[in-house]
Amino acid sequence: MSLFKRKNKEKIITSYKPINHIAFIMDGNGRWAKKRMLPRSLGHREGCKRIKETAFLCEDYNIKVMSLFCFSTENWKRDKKEIDYLFNLLEDFFKHDIDELNEHHAKIVTLGDLTRLPESTQKAIARAKEITKDNDGLVLNVCLNYGGQDEIVRAAIELAAKVKKGVLSLSDINKETFEESMESHFLPPIDVLVRTSGEQRISNFMLYEAAYAEFVFIKDLWPDFKKEQFISVLEEFSKRDRRYGGIKG
Repeated sequence: MSLFKRKNKEKIITSYKPINHIAFIMDGNGRWAKKRMLPRSLGHREGCKRIKETAFLCEDYNIKVMSLFCFSTENWKRDKKEIDYLFNLLEDFFKHDIDELNEHHAKIVTLGDLTRLPESTQKAIARAKEITKDNDGLVLNVCLNYGGQDEIVRAAIELAAKVKKGVLSLSDINKETFEESMESHFLPPIDVLVRTSGEQRISNFMLYEAAYAEFVFIKDLWPDFKKEQFISVLEEFSKRDRRYGGIKG
């Protein structure tokens, strides 16, 4: 069954600064559970509920893309039981929540090497992507077995291979051709990157795409990230003066 059932949609009109792309490092599931003397698995389950809730908030506030750091290339170092539970949760999400997301015209995309994921999880993701591929609403970008450095290295390898084959010359390599080789080439740059739990680092997440992102670090743990916290991010972002390397005034 769905982890979260939405109530009546309320379309919001605000004066917040527009956001095309918001990204989340969803940190603190384990600590949330520990504080309540619960198993880490229940922290992950509660955190998974926030995904669709946050997606609908993005829809309400006219945000075009939401990226989520769900599983990194470094997360394989975790306990196998915890990893298996995480993938079971994600599989349930892609199986049971996809219909409601599809009703709201959300489009599921992914970044990262999915081939190492369990076959059943891969199939659930492929089905979700196929069902939503033509939707024109919120783009929900789920990053799995993903690392920012790995993405950049793979883009460099692709360009090097093209040069070796004679498809490109060295003089053809520039910002545009490099970005075209990135797995995320179809996404706009990140406007605001949010990390929960009070940690103040980006942990190898979408390094290239976040070149001029505004970083917002909040103390709340991811399972506690609800509408109040979402609005506080919008308010903080609206205060920022984005200069993209320019000089103010």
